[in-house]
Amino acid sequence: MIFTYLLIFIPISIALEFAGAPPIWVFIASAAAIIPLAEWMRRATEHIASRAGSAIGGLLNITFGNAAELILAIFVLKTGNTQVVKATITGSIVGNSLLGLGLAIVAGSWGRHKQSFPRERAGLLGSLLILSVIGLLLPALFDYTERNIAPAGNVGSLDQNLSLGVAIVLILVYIGNLIYTLITHSNVFGGDEELEVGHAAWSIKKSLTVLVLATAAVAFEAEMVSGALEKTASTLHLTEFFLGLIVLPLVGNAAEYFSAIYFARKDKMDLVMSIAVGASIQVALLTAPLLVLISYLVGHPMNLVFSNPLELIAIAGVAFAVNSIAQDGETTWFEGLLLIAVYALLALAFYFVT
Repeated sequence: MIFTYLLIFIPISIALEFAGAPPIWVFIASAAAIIPLAEWMRRATEHIASRAGSAIGGLLNITFGNAAELILAIFVLKTGNTQVVKATITGSIVGNSLLGLGLAIVAGSWGRHKQSFPRERAGLLGSLLILSVIGLLLPALFDYTERNIAPAGNVGSLDQNLSLGVAIVLILVYIGNLIYTLITHSNVFGGDEELEVGHAAWSIKKSLTVLVLATAAVAFEAEMVSGALEKTASTLHLTEFFLGLIVLPLVGNAAEYFSAIYFARKDKMDLVMSIAVGASIQVALLTAPLLVLISYLVGHPMNLVFSNPLELIAIAGVAFAVNSIAQDGETTWFEGLLLIAVYALLALAFYFVT
């Protein structure tokens, strides 16, 4: 398979890093190395889902996929570039729910009139997306309001305190969501259906081992990507904001994209929705709050105030677009195309941001 040949980029990226090659080549090689690693993560998740059901498989896929992105964001955070970290959060939410889901719907609809999934699942994901929007927009609106009222020196402190409070609430909501879908209402959302892997299934131990090793390798490559970020942006005449919002999320979320497209071709749209939209929800309700808490540990406190209005519009637009398409429990290739088009429009706007 082509993914097997792409593994060659792992030693290439390491060699370029230690040989002192131009940062842009290290950036490209490291990003390319993440692609085959994401495929191995998909394979392991598929085997786990074949034994544990689609709900557990989807959750593990999201968690391990976002773990790489979380580690990448932590390395950027350690440099003190909190604006790029926030851009990465926005880019992940936008990329997963618009580009990732859109590509999966288009791929899955090829040769089919339409695909369907449980409306209950779509309704829950839509509600969590709306909560995510409220949680991420509130600190920015609070900051805007307080700057016209509170003394200038107090605004930053108020922003930090509110962000910490919001982060804790969002994490608690995410934990509640896991209890709701996997325990108390598992008969509705549990996804007992087993997935066919087409060959002998791996053991749970082997699958988890592959997931852990692949995630560790992705984290190693992500560190090199973050280290080459600034000079790569300068070489390509792009802003770090654009790289953080578009490029880094594409690299960090490669696992979710490959998995969503693969399962869409298998007509497992329930799992696709859990992976694509669920990944955005996990970023908003878990990854972003964790980064706020971790920022204090690395000495660069970060709040949840997204100062660029385009980021706020993008986050709100995701919830609106996904709810509009998913509310009927059915998808067609044209709806997937619409999601990709919204992503392209936002990417164009971010590209021209100065």
